[in-house]
Amino acid sequence: MKDIILSDKTFKLEQDPYIYQLQDVEKPELFREMFPYTETPKITFNYRKVPENMAEDIFITDTTFRDGQQSRAPYTTEQMVHIYKLLHKLGGPKGMIRQTEFFVYSEKDRKALEKCMELGYEFPEITTWIRASKKDFELVKSIGVKETGVLVSCSDYHIFHKMGLTRKQALDKYLGIISDCIEAGLRPRCHFEDITRADFYGFVVPFANELMKLSHESNVPIKIRACDTMGYGVPYPGAALPRSVSGIIYGLQHYSDVPSEMIEWHGHNDFYKGVVNATTAWMYGASAVNCSLLGIGERTGNVPLEAMVFEYASLRGHLNGMDPTVITEIADYIQNETNYRIPPMTPFVGANFNMTRAGIHADGMMKNPEIYNIFDTTAILGRPPKVSINSTSGVAGIAFWVNEHRKMTGEPEIDKKDPLIMYIYDWVNSQYEDGRITIISDQELEEKYREATEYFSK
Repeated sequence: MKDIILSDKTFKLEQDPYIYQLQDVEKPELFREMFPYTETPKITFNYRKVPENMAEDIFITDTTFRDGQQSRAPYTTEQMVHIYKLLHKLGGPKGMIRQTEFFVYSEKDRKALEKCMELGYEFPEITTWIRASKKDFELVKSIGVKETGVLVSCSDYHIFHKMGLTRKQALDKYLGIISDCIEAGLRPRCHFEDITRADFYGFVVPFANELMKLSHESNVPIKIRACDTMGYGVPYPGAALPRSVSGIIYGLQHYSDVPSEMIEWHGHNDFYKGVVNATTAWMYGASAVNCSLLGIGERTGNVPLEAMVFEYASLRGHLNGMDPTVITEIADYIQNETNYRIPPMTPFVGANFNMTRAGIHADGMMKNPEIYNIFDTTAILGRPPKVSINSTSGVAGIAFWVNEHRKMTGEPEIDKKDPLIMYIYDWVNSQYEDGRITIISDQELEEKYREATEYFSK
């Protein structure tokens, strides 16, 4: 039984009688009642709630060049260098985007990594993701990288069915790999793959305990990246492990003494919970949330980095040096230079994110943009609010489009009853009376605006 101790976190006397040992089971624990496979996964509750414990220093890490390249055409070396520069600019001087990770297996990826290192930026720090072998450790060290990610799958789905090992064999193998990483002079970042389907007390906690012991003995920090590989994590208070995000973060801190700065959350969006799970991880004690630009990643994608910029600002009340206008620059670059199509309804970066179609909405926007715009998108993102023109836009919609267009050319606003606006309005109406069903494009409106301007200037 553990002694009663004064906690240096809560400053209260605490007693925890449990010291979790590895449970080397003969058969894999697959939590079949929770994950029946032929049915929708179940969210179970045991009503055990843990305290929020947000760290003083919370930040973002990036996996655009690793997980973000696993579901799209690979970036060229030049594109990776340019995007890295934009990440540096977005993260600001305080390093809010603290790290980014690269593959190092292809010559193209190594060249991109080396060119990014030559820029000499402190942030984002360049790290890698490699196979767990001495050869790969030496490769990374020779490049000059100081930290690398190492895959250490922790669910029985992976331990038994993918690797064909027992828990004890997996634990011994992982500890040997991490020791090799430290011996090579690298800081290990342990990717606890599939943690939301793992036996938390039977494997995750005992493994984390051994890592913390190794960290103290070697005086080398060992990070734990809690990987919600399948997006099974849930943010709900009282949800049961292994799906409880708060339970995972609390458990790593409370049962394994992993400090906040050594805990990172890596989520996927299979059940639309990527962003809220990442925020929950922050709120319960993880310093880092791992993201990719535009949420591009395997299957349904990762946590969108741009979303966590705004989550941070919402939680802390400031951007801590981040420049959100760069988000628009990044989105434009990725779409125009890499031929990636951003779905138009995507928050913050999609073409329709701050666009309204209804005429009554456009009328409200003309009177006060706060009525239908989530915040000052012009100042914060460099994205003025827009309207699209269709059969329901009305005179107000036409007037809003015309005045936004005039604003860009330095011309004064005109009233919605102005003959120029009525001229365009009558043309739009005639289009739909003739059976048109598609929206009016900006190019068509620009042409019609020039025509109207010439007509009324005579």
